[in-house]
Amino acid sequence: MTSCRYHVLGLGNAIVDVISRADDDFLIAQGLRKGGMTLIDEARAEQLFEAMGPATIVSGGSAANTIIGLASLGCEAAFIGKVKADDLGGLFAHDIRAAKVGFSTPPADAGTASARCLIVVTPDGQRTMSTFLGACQDLAEEDVDEDLVRQSAVTYLEGYLWDPPAAKAAFVKASKIARAAGREVALSLSDSFCVDRYRDEFLGLMRSGAVQIIFANESELHSLYETADFGAAVAQLQKDNVLGVVTRSEQGCVIVKGAEILTAPAFPVETVVDTTGAGDLFAAGFLAGYTKERDLVSCAKLGALAAAEIIQHLGARPQTDLAQLAAQNGLAP
Repeated sequence: MTSCRYHVLGLGNAIVDVISRADDDFLIAQGLRKGGMTLIDEARAEQLFEAMGPATIVSGGSAANTIIGLASLGCEAAFIGKVKADDLGGLFAHDIRAAKVGFSTPPADAGTASARCLIVVTPDGQRTMSTFLGACQDLAEEDVDEDLVRQSAVTYLEGYLWDPPAAKAAFVKASKIARAAGREVALSLSDSFCVDRYRDEFLGLMRSGAVQIIFANESELHSLYETADFGAAVAQLQKDNVLGVVTRSEQGCVIVKGAEILTAPAFPVETVVDTTGAGDLFAAGFLAGYTKERDLVSCAKLGALAAAEIIQHLGARPQTDLAQLAAQNGLAP
């Protein structure tokens, strides 16, 4: 995989995160589903922002978080995502480029405002997200840089962005270009409710060979195969002939590759502050190892280390140099 210019190219939502702390009573008062992600309109975004307490504002978005994690791990990484030419769009572009990620998607001059995700973190570290997608949904086929896809060992697709038809077409285009160039395509299932909406389409991507790597958490895997039995879900995943990486919180992760089933432990943490981005950074660590041809268990351990760093502070962007952290723990990719 060293012949590529980029280790990983991400396609996903370009979002600015607004993160605040609150107790469960706030969630109840605002009618928020604890631990979930709810799509909201711009008016609701403004109303909720006014109700929230002091906030930390930082660029986010699931695939973008993963890509920045990869850059922090010393990988060459790039991102395709849509913002508007407004203040939040400028903030997103500045942040991702400052993290040494290639980002050249042209901003929209018209249309809805740049996206933002309002995140409420409760004392137990759970995050509840209310997302206004805005300009994110305007990602289209013309935004897919064909040379960029061909020059990337893995193209990483964010399941959250499968909703808008134009963005879906962009994903399909990127997948076809990557496969024609002999590259690999990974898909994050993102959310069990997302899987509920697009189960047949996600399975179609896997079974057609459009996607070779799947990232999921336990609830997303259960949703994908419509079973509450984890063993039965894993057995189904084996039949679909993809590399499946399934995170199970403190139980670590399970890696499925054909007949082979491997496990790796979670990395121990002292205090969970905010689980925002844990899955995103796990994917970053795993792909950092994978694109540098580490064995699968080592990839998973690197993912667990990156996830552990993220959940010990607010926000989904690393506050520690992940490459140095990995080296200190004998896991340098």
